[in-house]
Formats: sequence, C-alpha cells, structure tokens
Amino acid sequence: MLCEEKLEVFENGFEDGKFKLRVEFYGSDARRLLLAIIRELYLPDYGEDYVYPFECAKEFWGIYMDASEIAASDFRPNPVKFINRSVLDRLEKVLEETGAPEEVREGIDFEKAEIHRLKKGLLALGKNFILDEGTKTLIVFSKPSARELILRYMGMLDGA
Repeated sequence: MLCEEKLEVFENGFEDGKFKLRVEFYGSDARRLLLAIIRELYLPDYGEDYVYPFECAKEFWGIYMDASEIAASDFRPNPVKFINRSVLDRLEKVLEETGAPEEVREGIDFEKAEIHRLKKGLLALGKNFILDEGTKTLIVFSKPSARELILRYMGMLDGA
C-alpha cells in the first residue's frame, strides 16, 4: 500500500524512496517497531499532531497504537567475548525458525556480525541485519545507518 508518495508499506515491512530505505522482518511480529521507525522518519515533515505515513501504516497493518506508546531505549552492548561453534549454531537455529526465505538467509553472515548477550538471548548485529534470539525476529535493512534507528526501538518487540 502506498502511504506517502515514496513510502510503500507491505505485509512484513516497508520501502521508502525518499530515505532510500527498505526494512523487512521475519519471525515474530515487528510491525510496532516499524511503525516507530516510520513515525520518526516522517516526524520532521508532519509535526507531532498527525504523522500521515504512521497513521496510514497503522491502518494497513490493523494495529491500534498511539504515538505515546512508542518507546525508545538505549542499547547497552554486552559483546560475547568468544564466538564458538555453539553460539553460531544457536544463531543458525533461530535464523531457520524465523522462516526467512533462502535468499535472505544466505545474505546473513554471523562470522562478521557483532554478537551480544542480552537477558532474553543473543543479539546478532550485521551491517544489513539484526537477529534477536529472545523474540526470534530477523530484521533486514538496506542501509547500514538504519541499524542504530532499529536498535533504538528494539524494546517495542517485547510488546508486539
């Protein structure tokens, strides 16, 4: 569904021509997180009162969420010191469980990723993906700069 001249929202993500950004998720529902990102991207254009692309995406996805429910959080890194076969096997297993298509899974390289230990499991951060073992969610994105924006709203996955 076209929610803005250059913003297309689809079942498991969005693509924005203005910001040249595509974000997709696999596994657990991450639409609330994507709504937070869309709102932040378009807030400067629309102002606080009514961010049309945010409202349009909410309607398309059938999610009732007020802007006040959006909660940014600080990512506190806790890197895994030694990445052994056991850690990689756990991540591979979660990747399989997300149901991501083969071509997406082939683009995931855990060997080059930062791997962190969180309360609810491992978090793998690549230049074009984030895999959260705790929520069994894979988020893939087209620009490395989107990673920080996605990390800011990772707490939104718990409420999905």
